[in-house]
Amino acid sequence: MALNTIFWGLPIFYPLALAKVVAPFKSWRKLIGRALTLIAETWISFNSLNLRIFSGVKWTVNLPPGMKKNDWYLVISNHQSWADILVLQKIFNRKIPFLKFFLKQELIWVPVLGIAWWALDFPFMKRYSKALLARKPELKGKDLETTKKACEKFKTIPVSVMNFVEGTRFTGRKKLDQKSPYQRLLQPKAAGMAYVLSALGDQMHKILNVTIVYPPEARTLWQLLCGEIREIKINIESMDIPPELIGDYFNDETFRASFQDWLNRLWAKKDLQMAAMSKSPNPGGPQAL
Repeated sequence: MALNTIFWGLPIFYPLALAKVVAPFKSWRKLIGRALTLIAETWISFNSLNLRIFSGVKWTVNLPPGMKKNDWYLVISNHQSWADILVLQKIFNRKIPFLKFFLKQELIWVPVLGIAWWALDFPFMKRYSKALLARKPELKGKDLETTKKACEKFKTIPVSVMNFVEGTRFTGRKKLDQKSPYQRLLQPKAAGMAYVLSALGDQMHKILNVTIVYPPEARTLWQLLCGEIREIKINIESMDIPPELIGDYFNDETFRASFQDWLNRLWAKKDLQMAAMSKSPNPGGPQAL
């Protein structure tokens, strides 16, 4: 995995990323952006091949019909591990537009990958603690400004916007701290999802609702790379975006409450689905990957 990343990153991706910075015309930057996406998709393909050869994972996947590479999607998923990203990249690569994640700002310093994410126009979000916001209320809403800028770029080319709506990886401690009503999930946060739907409502018509289940004893990225995860189950539900999910989340209290209620009900359903998938041989209609 490391050699594959270095091979595609340093000698190939970095020069194109620099060319994108200095390109004088928007059309040139757009062309270079497409080349960067092609390289990233090839990198993912080799990562997926490595997983197939070395990890020994049994993939049980339910893929919905009709997915396209020339459409706009909002992809939402439960979040349990850094392994989730490799899983999502593997199952969606070249089936839908390249996945764009909202990342913590600190991740730009990850060797090789940080610059790659930046060049691919991944939005970097800066998290502020409640204590800091209390001292500096002017920082409130800065993350939404980042979302707005990202969505402006996403309007020009088909894209799949990936959102882990729980905001962080699931742990038993976080579940207790939040007093989450779910057994296997944290409470979902609606703001980012609502803004993406509002900003891209003219182009985006589908939500891909992903549910990932790992064996209870192994789910970390390191365990995946070491071959300790024996099976991963994924169910993907394609959902039309109803008109009632498009609105002003930040200024309309009625809409905000309605949107959060819709997401809470979806998460309650996902919680039950995860329990069923954990017991069932497969989530229904499996496909080998």
